[in-house]
Amino acid sequence: MGDERERPPPDSSPAATHATRVQRIGLFAGVLAAGALALALFGSVLTPFVAAAVLAYALDPPTTQLTRLGLSRGAAATAMMLALVAGVLLFALLLYPLLLLQIKLLATRIPQYAFLLQGWASEQLTHLQDSFGSDVVNDKLRDLVSSQAATMLSVLLSTVTGVVSSGFAIFNLLTLMIVTPVVGFYFLRDWPKLIAMVASWVPRRYAGVIAAQGREVDRILSAWVRGQAMCCLILAFFYASGLTGAGLDLGLIVGLSAGLLSFIPYVGSVTGGVTAIGLALAQFPDWRNVGVVIGVLIAGQILEGYVIYPRFLGDRVELPAVWVIFALFAGGAAFGFVGVMLAVPVAATIGVLARFWLRRYIASPLYLEAADEG
Repeated sequence: MGDERERPPPDSSPAATHATRVQRIGLFAGVLAAGALALALFGSVLTPFVAAAVLAYALDPPTTQLTRLGLSRGAAATAMMLALVAGVLLFALLLYPLLLLQIKLLATRIPQYAFLLQGWASEQLTHLQDSFGSDVVNDKLRDLVSSQAATMLSVLLSTVTGVVSSGFAIFNLLTLMIVTPVVGFYFLRDWPKLIAMVASWVPRRYAGVIAAQGREVDRILSAWVRGQAMCCLILAFFYASGLTGAGLDLGLIVGLSAGLLSFIPYVGSVTGGVTAIGLALAQFPDWRNVGVVIGVLIAGQILEGYVIYPRFLGDRVELPAVWVIFALFAGGAAFGFVGVMLAVPVAATIGVLARFWLRRYIASPLYLEAADEG
């Protein structure tokens, strides 16, 4: 009939525009499953791409500053990547030959350190035998411990030398030397567009909440990444120059390792301190030079705790040390080197989401509901 109104199609009703709870959960589970599957299938080839993304994230603020001075985004990204490549080449030209010499020196010193450790262990067991008698510490036990101490040191030092050498070999691989800067340039040039594109994919119902949590993750992560990078570089320079100036033969490699490993809380300082003191005891005949090495380590701890950490990190980083250590080891165990690079971003995201849901739980009736009286 002419006056009969046309009915709307069934799929245009208001009810069809609302997603169900099953659809929301399915979307969330699908994104997580796709990410885990991608890491499992392509983890072996993702290293340069993840490293390029980390570089782009770290270099985005200075690149943005250059664009505010009048440069285009492409020119600013080119300038930042050229500066990064120049810094890496300068490091390779200046420090790489010195580090190779120290690695060779370490290899030649392994028998000497093994002999010293064997003699020290035998001497300590002799004192124990004199104090407690041969029934507690007999000659067979003393010989066994002495020989095993030397063997353990030889294996340990050989392993460390192999890891350092293989680390430089990996560092010099063609993929990391060429693919990472190239991909990093494109990431850095298109970083604002990538962020806007990802933001456009977020469900509109949760866009505001996710954007707020994303800004919180960025605040914590940027403070940790850039602040920790500055801390590692400053501590590496301080320990390397200080231990080398103290006369320690392997001071350069020990100092650089201690500084660069300081991104793992306590691991860099403990590892570097134990290694430096042990090498100093084996190298120097008197305690004065050993005391100088210990003084450099103590000064580094004071510098880190009272100057570097408050200046570059401070209270902006809401990542407990235990959480960072667990995340790094868990990421490495699950996905190798890619997992290590992704560990801190994932840990920061989980921390922000956990605090968000905790605030919602505390404000919910589930928490506020009073107990029944009577």
